[in-house]
Amino acid sequence: MPSYDPNNIFARIIRGELPAERIYEDDRTIVIMDIMPRSDGHALVIPKAPSRTFLDMAPDDIAATYATAQRIARAAMTAFGADGITIQQFNESAGGQVVFHTHIHVLPRHDGVALRPHTGQMAAPEVLAAHADKLRAALVEPG
Repeated sequence: MPSYDPNNIFARIIRGELPAERIYEDDRTIVIMDIMPRSDGHALVIPKAPSRTFLDMAPDDIAATYATAQRIARAAMTAFGADGITIQQFNESAGGQVVFHTHIHVLPRHDGVALRPHTGQMAAPEVLAAHADKLRAALVEPG
């Protein structure tokens, strides 16, 4: 398996070297808007600890990352009036992974509405900011 590249885009976002529309952050995870959203409110949950894929994550980081994903999914259901949520996590190129820092996609879904294709087209910054505002407003403390 190839090694982890500490200069991947998500590592650089975590370190504050690149901008991102941040939704949530704690000591183990960060949540940002996907810049090429496949649905309105498409967010990425990223562990702060370096890992290339799910396969090389520490169990505590898996638990923290999925706990954050659940929290974001609940907020997305409310914020976007979603009928459901799709959670996706890809590993290595053959598994569909494009950025080689583990991350989880949280996609709000509506009955009868297909995911938009991954075209490589970035969403307008003002759209991402508006979606981020909706998600942040819907976040509640775990409990």
